[in-house]
Amino acid sequence: MARENRRHLGGQGAGQIVSAALLLAAVLFFLPAALVRGEPVFRPPETGELPNGESLPSTGLGSSATQTGVRDRGKAVRLQTKEGPIVELTMADYLWGVVAAEMPASFEEEALAAQACAARTYTAVLQNSGKHPGADICGDSTCCQAYIQRSAAEARWGLNAGEYGEKIDRAVARTDGLGVLYEGKPIQALFFSSAPGRTVDAVEVWGNPVAYLKSVDSPEGDEVPNYRTQITLGAGEVKSLTLNAYPGVDLSGDPSGWFGEASRNEGGGVISMTLGGVTLTGGQVRSLFSLRSACFTVSWDGAQFTFDVTGYGHGVGMSQYGANAMAKGGSSFEDILTWYYTGAQVGELW
Repeated sequence: MARENRRHLGGQGAGQIVSAALLLAAVLFFLPAALVRGEPVFRPPETGELPNGESLPSTGLGSSATQTGVRDRGKAVRLQTKEGPIVELTMADYLWGVVAAEMPASFEEEALAAQACAARTYTAVLQNSGKHPGADICGDSTCCQAYIQRSAAEARWGLNAGEYGEKIDRAVARTDGLGVLYEGKPIQALFFSSAPGRTVDAVEVWGNPVAYLKSVDSPEGDEVPNYRTQITLGAGEVKSLTLNAYPGVDLSGDPSGWFGEASRNEGGGVISMTLGGVTLTGGQVRSLFSLRSACFTVSWDGAQFTFDVTGYGHGVGMSQYGANAMAKGGSSFEDILTWYYTGAQVGELW
């Protein structure tokens, strides 16, 4: 009996020793982390400080409210859809659809964030304009901004839907409530696809100078799809299109003399040129012959006119492909916006 008792007591003691050893090891493992400078093992990043006492890098985006998108979710947008009905969305959901429709989702995230911020600013200005009775803005890119429903965008992206959707989610949330301001007020944050080396001063396109819509260098180039395009038109087509729009133009002579010399800006875009003795702006010629931009040359070979065109869009404000090129080079969305909108700052709209 005594022998059995000794065996029983010995086994129990061994178990207690093993348990105590395991507990001691666990304590010794976690103790240094728990007791370093009296700080907790984990501290939420929105406190703005790391566990070692150092500050978090500044993002320029404000509090954690910005990171979660609560400002935009508190704003409503009444959208006149291309299909007809007016729908009401949160600003966050609306901007997701605008970014997805207006910019390739394969772009760098900083470029997508710049697009979200520009689109938010543009929307904020139009909400007070009364442009669309009963609605704040429409989904037609030729009038306001393009918009696509999430389900339609994801169907278009196919296998990339998850990745692209999350990128745009982050771009909208990271810029939550932020806009582009000039002298403290939201600007007309115009944007377009691609520039031929430089953007265009607003005065060249619309005749009125705008302080923050000046010509600046833009870094995109031949990596842009259809960056250089060509259109050919017969003399009869040019004559018909021109006389329908400008009945006073004289196109009675040899077609080789119809187009005069062009006045050009620093980027090579046409400021003005004569057609049949009438002076037109580069934008008017672009619209007349459905050219992708006003940066073009025109030649006559005896049978047809050839228009060689560079870039795409009106050229004023932020170039989307230029923004992507800047982002690839390490620029932040704030850098991009303050580059393309001269003298502007990124700040809170709400």
